[in-house]
Amino acid sequence: MKLKTFAAALAATTIAGSAFAADLPSRKVAPAYIAPAPVFTWTGFYIGLNAGYGWSDNARFNHGLTNVTGTAGLIYGVPANQALGSALGTGSGASSGGFTGGGQVGFNYQMGSLVTGLEADIEYFRRSARIAGAGIDTTGNTLMVSNNVSASYLATVRGRLGFALDRALLYVTGGLAMSDLKYTSTMFTTLGTGFGTFQTSGTKLGWTVGAGVEYALTNNWTIKGEYLYTQFSGASGIGLLGPNAGGFSNFYVSSVGKQSNHIVRAGLNYKFGWASAAPVVAKY
Repeated sequence: MKLKTFAAALAATTIAGSAFAADLPSRKVAPAYIAPAPVFTWTGFYIGLNAGYGWSDNARFNHGLTNVTGTAGLIYGVPANQALGSALGTGSGASSGGFTGGGQVGFNYQMGSLVTGLEADIEYFRRSARIAGAGIDTTGNTLMVSNNVSASYLATVRGRLGFALDRALLYVTGGLAMSDLKYTSTMFTTLGTGFGTFQTSGTKLGWTVGAGVEYALTNNWTIKGEYLYTQFSGASGIGLLGPNAGGFSNFYVSSVGKQSNHIVRAGLNYKFGWASAAPVVAKY
């Protein structure tokens, strides 16, 4: 009898303990949260530096002599033009090149694989093209001409359109270009008091097109290689040579044609907010 009573008590205790344990809170630990990798995007503002090589060509010069009035122009004008044609050649050209470097700032916006953007830059771009010559006209008068066109900087504001291959971006670009232009021309002739010079300078507007490739080294740093072509209109001026032997005032007219510039450069950009985090989903 005592044994049966003890067995019944033990069974009741075991059942009650199991029920109590079932009511206790679970000690199961939630899995550790692992943040998802950020989604790469080209969207955002950036700033950077660049350096490379630039050159100019097609600095084409043209010249002519004239006078205010009178038949002396037939004597001093036409032969003078012939001599200039022999000395320099109408439409002769010159070119120059050298180091270029500067900075840029811009913004990109990515839609799928398409990337659009706007970039502005300013470059040190010192270039100078000079041509000089001398000749003797049909009346035995000596003519000497020296022309120089130069500039010191180049700035552009351009749109960009590209195709993204993950961290690589292929793009074309084009827009407005701006540069200073200084044109100096000097002529000396034995036609009367024959020395004259003029200088014209100022900011000129032009256009630019180009293409490049950019690659994201990290989520914040990118490198790029780029080619730009820019073009500006020419300049012209008139110099007073003084009275000739016939008593008339001689002038000479000189002009320089369009200025074409080429730039090949490499750049380094820092992008603000390159990474866009994926939405966080808690898992327990």
